Amino acid sequence: MASDPPRLIWVDGELLPAERAVVHADDSAFGEGRGCYTSVGIARGRPRFPDRHLRRLRRGAHALGLGEFAATAFERALSELAAAALPDGEGVIRLQLSRRPGGPLQLTAVPRGLGEDRAEWSAISATVRHGGALLAGGHKLTNRLALTLAADEAAAAGADEALLFDAADRLVEGSRCNLIVVGANGPPVAPDDDLGAVTGIALEVVLERLPEIVRGTIGRDELRGARELIALNSVRGARAITRLDGGRVADGSPGPWAARIHAAFESG
Repeated sequence: MASDPPRLIWVDGELLPAERAVVHADDSAFGEGRGCYTSVGIARGRPRFPDRHLRRLRRGAHALGLGEFAATAFERALSELAAAALPDGEGVIRLQLSRRPGGPLQLTAVPRGLGEDRAEWSAISATVRHGGALLAGGHKLTNRLALTLAADEAAAAGADEALLFDAADRLVEGSRCNLIVVGANGPPVAPDDDLGAVTGIALEVVLERLPEIVRGTIGRDELRGARELIALNSVRGARAITRLDGGRVADGSPGPWAARIHAAFESG
């Protein structure tokens, strides 16, 4: 496993030691939760799906009223941090947009290592309820309290992921992944996007490449009878969730759809 990256942060065009980098207390993400971000996987020294991540940031900034920002800043942050902080060419760079009152848009980028990457995941059902999207459009916002609390529950339980349900017991998303469920009958289903899940880059890619996967409503009872449960994000690709709430999903082995979805995502 690669070592942890150096403690560097890219702030408004400067690559700085984490101890020197400054984000002000009146920054919109800090004071209001008004910010958006994306996490870009770096593989063999190159960012994966950079154009899609750039579009995601721009859509989020527009929806939040933060304004426009230059693609060159995004590209510089990725290339400079990847070179300086990820010498093995593998890792993740999180890029965030926010604004100070009356000031310009601020881009902040932070690197991290990949950490542990198990081939099969376990999950729990989070006790915190998903309240729906603050803004329509599937944006990835810095205001993510429910997802953070769910992730804390998963960590405390020794699980890889936490599944969030809304007040009607409909599956919405995981704390860090989109989800695909293969039921007893019919095609694989991703939860309806109007329930408020973040629209992940990996899910976007997979839905384009595997049109057999449909959108739909998945209740808690349907989930218990699933043949496969698959977590999907742009850093890990697809991971079969083979244990849920301490029990097995189907026979407790990864199924064919998990492999097919992962292959489709990794094919380009």
